[in-house]
Amino acid sequence: MAGTTPGTPRVLRAMNDRAALDLLLEHGPLSRTRIGKLTGLSKPTASQLLARLEAAGLVVATGTTEGRPGPNAQLYAVNARAAFAAGLDVTPRRIRAAVADLTGATAGESVVRTPGRRADSVVRQVTEALDGAVKAAGITRADVHRLVIGTPGAFDPSTGRLRYASHLPGWHSPTLLDELAAVLPMPVEYENDVNLVAVAEQRLGAGRGHDDFVLLWNEEGLGAALVMGGRLHRGFTGGAGEVGFLPVPGTPLVRQVSKAGSGGFQELAGAQTVPRLARDLGIEDIGHGPHAEVASELLARAAADAGRTAAYRGLLDSVGTGLATGLASMIAVLDPELVVLSGGLILAGGEPLRERVQAELAELAASRPRLVIGDVQEHPVLRGALESALTATRDEVFDTSR
Repeated sequence: MAGTTPGTPRVLRAMNDRAALDLLLEHGPLSRTRIGKLTGLSKPTASQLLARLEAAGLVVATGTTEGRPGPNAQLYAVNARAAFAAGLDVTPRRIRAAVADLTGATAGESVVRTPGRRADSVVRQVTEALDGAVKAAGITRADVHRLVIGTPGAFDPSTGRLRYASHLPGWHSPTLLDELAAVLPMPVEYENDVNLVAVAEQRLGAGRGHDDFVLLWNEEGLGAALVMGGRLHRGFTGGAGEVGFLPVPGTPLVRQVSKAGSGGFQELAGAQTVPRLARDLGIEDIGHGPHAEVASELLARAAADAGRTAAYRGLLDSVGTGLATGLASMIAVLDPELVVLSGGLILAGGEPLRERVQAELAELAASRPRLVIGDVQEHPVLRGALESALTATRDEVFDTSR
């Protein structure tokens, strides 16, 4: 075709190398013969490919096939320790860090508690959390190829300042990103926490195979991630998905939302609303603690009640209606094929809450997207950060054309 450049042998080798490495990641240890069949390469070419990747330190020989007729065949696997990636999940009360090897297996984890910490200690908090995970993995900072940090809100690309997250102390300095870059030896990316949950669901969970879906998160705050055409939609300032600020029926208009740190949807269906709803319904044992913890406990009790108690049925109905009200507006604009529900409050309400949201959407929304609860339920922000960091790391390390 006019205007195209034929692939050089070097480029074609690199493409075959990457295909083989991706197959090893997907299937685990494979024999030379199996790699040849899966890639369509001849046995001599597959042998050369494996020798090349082994010499580059990207694959290792690991065991042999057993239980089959004929001689045992050598198996090959991705060298898990050829590179490492790291992720951080930042909230006002703690920073959770993890390091993953090249296969995606978690090699080390660390948690640094941050309640009451001075705002000017963010750099120290980040390095302390990262170093804890690095130490647990038995490596050094220099071994980490890339770090992805997930925070509430988003860093404005034009100013470098964190927006939409006034509740995160110390993260709003205009020089913070420069200060972190000065002490961290690896490339660092920053991403919204709910966007990272969507990355985890897209790669590992309910979003696999879907190019268009909305993820609604309800935990300490309400947020959404928008995946369109297989890509995250971040918006001009990174604020796409900050749906807690969305004006919705059922609550008074919240003005100057950036100062209030809240909005209509948050006031209608956020964590701080659930205890009030419970009191209004006559539930006496509300509990004490942070809003998200109290709300999750109430919704878990309501789900376990299985509809026997009118007050708990009413709580699930009210929360379900609130969530559906905001979702209906999003569905009207985006028309997604799938809506994924995630976050502590939604997981606590479980299937009974999902059913109520689905029933309300049947009357409030013009289209009928499938509504599911997310599959990635253990530290989903951190898992998304690791998946994002691993993707970039693999693209760099697996590129044998250079």
